[in-house]
Amino acid sequence: MADTITYEDFERVEIRVGTIVDAKPFPEARKPAIQLWVDFGEALGVKTSSAQITAHYAPDKLIGRQVTAVVNFPPRQIGPFRSEVLVLGLPDETGGIVLVRPDFAVPDGGRLL
Repeated sequence: MADTITYEDFERVEIRVGTIVDAKPFPEARKPAIQLWVDFGEALGVKTSSAQITAHYAPDKLIGRQVTAVVNFPPRQIGPFRSEVLVLGLPDETGGIVLVRPDFAVPDGGRLL
């Protein structure tokens, strides 16, 4: 089990919902990945992410899907691509990542409470 944190620690992690507006294969990544462009609405605009989600998702099937992401990590340079947010997912029984998303459509930019 992870170390216990306070509610104030949790509040510092900014998790928001956005809609994938573009997705492309990322052949330059060391591990199989997809480049994502996620629209977080007026709150943040469009941000980029490199996501290792190729086990379950094809780029053309991701456009229009809402996802959750940590938006207040510092950006990371992954090869030639700058990843600005961390899209959230959970591993399935074989380690493939399944995206975390809301059950119903919600406004882009909404913050997890």
